[in-house]
Amino acid sequence: MTTIAQGAPATAAHEHPNQFALLGQRRFAPFFWTQFAGAANDNLFKFAFTVMVTYQLQVGWLPPALAGLAIGALFILPFLLLSATSGQLADKYDKRVLIRFVKWLEIVIMLIAAWGFFAANVPALLLCTFLMGVHSTLFGPVKYAYLPQHLAERELTGGNGMVEMGTFVAILLGNVAGGLLVAVPDVGPHWVGWACIAMAVAGRAAAQFIPPSPSTDPQLRINWNPFTETWRNLKLANGNVVVFRSLLGISWMWFFGAVFLSQFPSFAKEVLHGNEQVASLLLVVFSVGIGIGSLLCEVLSRRHVEIGLVPLGAIGMSVFAVDLYFASRGLPAVPVQALGVFVAKAAHWRVMADLALLSLFAGLYSVPMYALIQLRCQPTHRARIIAANNILNALFMIASAVIAGALLKSGFGIPQIFLFTGIANAVVAAYIFLLVPEYLLRFVAWFSSRFIYRFRVRGDEHIPVEGAAVLACNHVSFVDAVLLMAASPRPIYFVMDHRIFRIPVLGWLFRLARAIPIAPQKEDPAVYEAAFERAAQVLREGDLLAIFPEGAITRDGQLQEFKGGIMKVLDRARADGVQPPVVPMALTNLWGSFFSRVEEGRAMVRPFRRGMFSRVGLNVGEPLPAAQVQPAVLRARVSQLLVG
Repeated sequence: MTTIAQGAPATAAHEHPNQFALLGQRRFAPFFWTQFAGAANDNLFKFAFTVMVTYQLQVGWLPPALAGLAIGALFILPFLLLSATSGQLADKYDKRVLIRFVKWLEIVIMLIAAWGFFAANVPALLLCTFLMGVHSTLFGPVKYAYLPQHLAERELTGGNGMVEMGTFVAILLGNVAGGLLVAVPDVGPHWVGWACIAMAVAGRAAAQFIPPSPSTDPQLRINWNPFTETWRNLKLANGNVVVFRSLLGISWMWFFGAVFLSQFPSFAKEVLHGNEQVASLLLVVFSVGIGIGSLLCEVLSRRHVEIGLVPLGAIGMSVFAVDLYFASRGLPAVPVQALGVFVAKAAHWRVMADLALLSLFAGLYSVPMYALIQLRCQPTHRARIIAANNILNALFMIASAVIAGALLKSGFGIPQIFLFTGIANAVVAAYIFLLVPEYLLRFVAWFSSRFIYRFRVRGDEHIPVEGAAVLACNHVSFVDAVLLMAASPRPIYFVMDHRIFRIPVLGWLFRLARAIPIAPQKEDPAVYEAAFERAAQVLREGDLLAIFPEGAITRDGQLQEFKGGIMKVLDRARADGVQPPVVPMALTNLWGSFFSRVEEGRAMVRPFRRGMFSRVGLNVGEPLPAAQVQPAVLRARVSQLLVG
C-alpha cells in the first residue's frame, strides 16, 4: 500500500469542499493545465493535419482514405516502442524535471510542425505526428504517477476524475479548433501552425509552477530493451491480482471507446444520414458524457477510491450500447441532413442520450480503476506499471480496429458492431469481476449503503490507509460486514460465525469475500484453530482484520460482553512481531432493521419494516495501541461511540 507523499497530508481531504477546489492549489492546478494543454495540442495538430491531407492537398502516395489510419498508427507506435523506457524514467527522476523536459520537447516539435503547415510538407508533418506520439508516451507514466505523490487517498478519485474530464474536454476542443482553423481559406494552415506553437508554450509555462516530485527509485538502472522491460513490468503487476486485472479492465475500456470513436464519421453519414457537423456533435456528446461521469465519481464514492463504481459503470456501458443498436437500426434513409434538421427529430435524441449515457458510465468505470492502480502499486514501480498499462491500451486499441474492420468486411452494419461491443463488454466485465471478486463485493457494499440504507460514516479518517490493523465493532445484524466494507477504501477480512455461511446469498457473498469462519472450540476445534491462524496471517501481510468481539449478533439490541478471542488474535500477532492498532467501531440505528434479530430472535422476517432508505450510521474511534487493549476497555470505547 502506498504512502501519502509530500504535499498530501492525511487531512488534506477535509480542507476543500470538492474536487474543483484542487484547481486553486499549486500541487494540482499547474499539473492539470499542463496536461490539458498537451492533450489539446495533440488533437489540434492531428485533426488539422488529417483534414488538410483529406480535403486540401493531393498526395498521391497518401490517399485520403488512408490518411487518418496512417496518422493514427504513427501516433500510437511510440506507445508500443517507448512506454517501458518512459516508465523507468518516471520512477528514476523527479517528475517535475521530466515534465518540463517533455514540454520543451513539445515546443521544438511544434516549431517543426509549423514549418510543415506553412510549406504544406506532408513528410515533415508525419514526422511530427510520430514525435508527438513520443511526447505523449513520455508524459503518460509521469501523468498518473504524479497524482498519488501529491494527493491523499480521499482525493485520488476526485483528482483522477478532474484529469479524465480535462483530457476529454481538451480532446474535444483540440479537434474543434483544428477543424475550424485549418478550414480558414488561404491562411488556415498558417493559423494552425501558430496555434500549435502557442499551446506548446502555454503548456511549458504551466509546467514552470509544478512543485517538486522526488524520485521514487533513484537507484534504478535503466533497461533500454523495451520488450524485456515490458514483460518484467507485466510480471510485477501480475503479482498483485487486483492491480493486474485493473490494467486489463482499463485497456478494455479503451477498446470499447475506440470502437465508438472510430465509427462516428461513418455512423453519422451512413446510419444517421447526417453531415460532418453531426459527426462532430457525436464527438461532443461522447466527450461531455465521459467528463460528467468522471466528475461524478467523487460524489458517488464519498471521496474514497471506490471500485464498487466499476461494475455499475460496466452495466451502464452494456445497457446503453445495446440500446444504441435498437435506437439506430430502424432510422429511415433520407438525404444528408444538416445539424439543425438532425436535432429536430425526436428519434435522434434517443441516439444521443444512449451515446451520452454509455460514455458517462465509461467514466464511472475507468476513473476508480486508475485511482486503484495508483493506490495499490508499489511506489517504486508505479510509473513502470502505468507504462505497461499504456502498452496494453495501445494493443487493445489496435485490436479494436482490426476486429471492427473484420466485422464490417463480414457484412456487419455499424449498429450491429455496437451491439456486439455491448454484449462483449458484459462478458468481459463478468469475467473480470469473477476473477477479482473485490469489485463485485464493493459494488454490493456501495449499493447497500446507498439504496437500502442511508449510511453515514463519522470518523472514517481513523481507518488506517496502510498497514495492519484490527477493526472491532458491535454486532447488530447479518449485514454488518457489508456496511463495514462500504466504509473502508481497503479490503477487510472478517472473522465470522461459521453458521452465517449457511444463509443463502449472504453466505455466498461472505465466502466470496474470503471471510474467516470460526466455531466454538468445543464444537469444532479444527475450525476454531484455523480461524486464529488465518487471522494472524492477515495481520502479518499488513491487511485489515475485522472482528465482532461479542461473538454473535445481539438478540435484544444491547451491547453484549466482549469475549477474549480478540486477545488471542493480538497475542498471535505479537508472536509474529506485529503490533496492530485496534480501531473501535459502533454501528448505530441498525437494530430493528430487516437484517437484525428483532422478531423474537429471528431476522429477515418482515421486509421494509422500517421503509426504504432508513438511516444507519457507523462511528469510528481513535485507534488503540495493541498493548492497551483489554476486552472490557474495548467494550467501553465501543459503548461511548454508540451514544456519540
